[in-house]
Amino acid sequence: MIFVPNLGSPSAKIYARYRTSQEGLTEEQVIQRSQDGLNELQEKKGDNLFKKIIGHFSDVASLVLLFAVLLSTYLAATGSEKWSQPLIIGSILVLNVAISLYQEHSAEKALDALKNLNVPESTVIRDGEHMTIRSKELVVGDLVILSGGDQVPADGRLLTANNLSINESILTGESEPVEKTAVDQEPTAEISLRFNEVFSGTDVIQGTGVMVVTAIGMETELGEIAGLLNTTEKQKTPLQEKLNTLSKKLTSVALAGGLLIFIIGFFFRGFELSSGLIMGVSLAVAAVPETLPIIVTISLSYGVVKMSKKNAIMRRMNAVETLGGVDVIASDKTGTLTQNQMTVTKYWTPNEQPAATAAKIDHDSPEFQLMRFMGLATDAQIKEVDGEKVEIGDSTELAIIRWLQKAQTTRAELEQEYPRVAEDPFDSNKKLMATLHKTPYGKYLLIVKGAIDRLPAELTNEEHRQVDQINQQFAKEALRVLSVGYALLDEKPALPLDATQTPVKLAGLIGIIDPPRPQAISAIKTAKRAGITTLMITGDHPETAKAIAVQMGIAQADAPVMSGQDLRQLSDEQLQRNIQKYTVYARVSPEDKIRIVKAWQANNSTVAMTGDGVNDAPALKAADVGIAMGITGTDVSKQAADMILTDDNFETIVAAVEEGRTIYQNILKAVEFLIGVNFAQLLLMIIAVAAGWGSPLLAEQLLLINVLADGIPGFYLSREPAEDNNMDKAPIKRKSSIFADGLAQRVAFRAAAFTILTLVIFVLGFFVLSDQNITFARTMLFLTLALGSMIDIYVIKSRQQVSPQTLISNSALNLGLATTMLAITLIAAVPGVREVFEFTGISGLAWLIVIISIFIPALLLELNKRYQLRKLRKEEPRTVRE
Repeated sequence: MIFVPNLGSPSAKIYARYRTSQEGLTEEQVIQRSQDGLNELQEKKGDNLFKKIIGHFSDVASLVLLFAVLLSTYLAATGSEKWSQPLIIGSILVLNVAISLYQEHSAEKALDALKNLNVPESTVIRDGEHMTIRSKELVVGDLVILSGGDQVPADGRLLTANNLSINESILTGESEPVEKTAVDQEPTAEISLRFNEVFSGTDVIQGTGVMVVTAIGMETELGEIAGLLNTTEKQKTPLQEKLNTLSKKLTSVALAGGLLIFIIGFFFRGFELSSGLIMGVSLAVAAVPETLPIIVTISLSYGVVKMSKKNAIMRRMNAVETLGGVDVIASDKTGTLTQNQMTVTKYWTPNEQPAATAAKIDHDSPEFQLMRFMGLATDAQIKEVDGEKVEIGDSTELAIIRWLQKAQTTRAELEQEYPRVAEDPFDSNKKLMATLHKTPYGKYLLIVKGAIDRLPAELTNEEHRQVDQINQQFAKEALRVLSVGYALLDEKPALPLDATQTPVKLAGLIGIIDPPRPQAISAIKTAKRAGITTLMITGDHPETAKAIAVQMGIAQADAPVMSGQDLRQLSDEQLQRNIQKYTVYARVSPEDKIRIVKAWQANNSTVAMTGDGVNDAPALKAADVGIAMGITGTDVSKQAADMILTDDNFETIVAAVEEGRTIYQNILKAVEFLIGVNFAQLLLMIIAVAAGWGSPLLAEQLLLINVLADGIPGFYLSREPAEDNNMDKAPIKRKSSIFADGLAQRVAFRAAAFTILTLVIFVLGFFVLSDQNITFARTMLFLTLALGSMIDIYVIKSRQQVSPQTLISNSALNLGLATTMLAITLIAAVPGVREVFEFTGISGLAWLIVIISIFIPALLLELNKRYQLRKLRKEEPRTVRE
């Protein structure tokens, strides 16, 4: 039976504040307050399919292709052109939009997972009676009864708390249960310090209590997280931003070129309006790398498959390339950097030095004697249920049970020799517990366990000094300290047992901590070598957070720690200016985590955020790459994340970053491969029209080059292996141009080489090898441009000099190239097929010139690369970050 305080108690002011009473709300009050809404989370309405399609068609590259489709359709309808043009261009456009929609198909489900945390039913007091209602019908002012095993259905202020402890890890990230009280305290923004309040979605570990509902639905702390998920927008990835910028630049070039061609053709060359429009379509096709979005998607998909084999599941494909540019990993402490398992790591017995716990413990050692006292005064247990080990009890006591396992013993075995006959359960006010055991010698053993400053131990001044010294030493190492004492009694003491009444002899102290993951320490070192800063963001105490951070190599011993309270006193601008001084952030809220992520992003950093709790979900969504733990992570964190670690291993993140860097490099190689030829096509068209030679290539011929000769080989660039020393280079900065790192020079050189070569080939075919037969010249030009742009992929696919290994490292590419080159040759040479694309047969001499010419660009590009590499070694002797 739960006893509710009467109006004469200090709870009277709480009743008054929320307009309720010890009898609960009346039916009339419930009906009135129900108008404020249900106790449930609300979801932001997303765009419908039509709006999404319109959004993708508004992309710059899509608009250029859409213009080309409409224009070529008009020309085909008027008989000026064939229907093959709009059909081919339209198919490419539809395919690109379909792929983009597919990438969005895995819509956000984080709020659905949050809704699953809502408790279906609650026990309340209304009109003086206990009743069970649906939790979504709770209103502010309701009195809710809580007991062990329950989940809190709404936010509330405690009216009673009897040995009540609650696991708030979904909100704070800290696994240690919080002891609750009904006593008044000063208001604070820190959830973990609000001891007289309880929060929706948290779990009651033990004890009982009565709460008055203070907030429901979206007004709860859980609701605030849902609101953050609704309002936090995912930023475009750095590559998306760069490709959008590239598309805009290409479009500007295409528009300028189209206007130039129209002016030259219409005013100076006497072209008809329809001919000028045809040139415009051709130029639009030449300007847009139609297959680039598909190549990017295939590269990312390949990366997703490779990462899945390394225990990293990608929920959002675009995050694959973002990983390659990550220079900050902001990690939650508990369960991510640490093992999320409280462990006894140190112990001390009187007249001895503090020592680390042994891997295997001898039963005659002082450690075992101390362990035996701790184990007998413990209520936790680990038992097997249906073949699985189930942990029951407080996390601190479970640490003692695991300590017993090192000595190959259990609490049950200890109690066989020293059976428990009475106990005084742990009390949060006394901060002690006691157990009474019968010994094999007919006497009684009293054991008292708890806080050292409350233990009724008889100590001399010297012993007091020694205990204080050890206690402070353990505390500096972020260890939670427990003490234990004992007394051997001739007779059974009076019951009920009281832990504070009988003096005891101090047996010793133990230090408990959630220890770091060894793999995480190694991974942090690797990340540092790769130019990546690791941050610790936690809801834990600043001193505890710093001690762990120093131990893991995240921070120096003299490094400052930013608390949530400090952070909230800074404006966004102040935070951005100072954020890089800190690598450890403690006592932070979900809103604080988002601000930290955004402040680093504002400093041109690409941020990966790891986490496993509900409180991490908004920051996971705000980060460039959100990474959730697959084993310990909540459904909410997984749904908000871009990547899930199936092994909860921080080291897997670093391996994923390495894979991301490889994918990013391969996408840049594809950009280089496609854009160089596109610029050459633009220049070729403009120069040829200006010279009065007409269009050197038709729109469908340009599409054949862009889709077959450039597109298909480009697909296989996604399978390129990683470059040497991939993790010894600094990350690519978020705001750096896509043409950084020499790409602009290589693209310009390649465009110039192909422009000059194709102009020479066109002139030879048009004026020398034929009687100004433009179809003959187009056929030579097409073969040279298509085949030549495929062969030089071997120069592009490696940043180092071409070697035999370069030629054989990607068998899929070799097969794809051979097949595509054969197909292109047949299209341009086989009678009946070539006429469809307006090609013609060419002479043996023309074929010889084409065969020689297709190797010239690769030779020139390789010479340029070797020159640039020598130049780079002289100018930049070291590019690796220490």
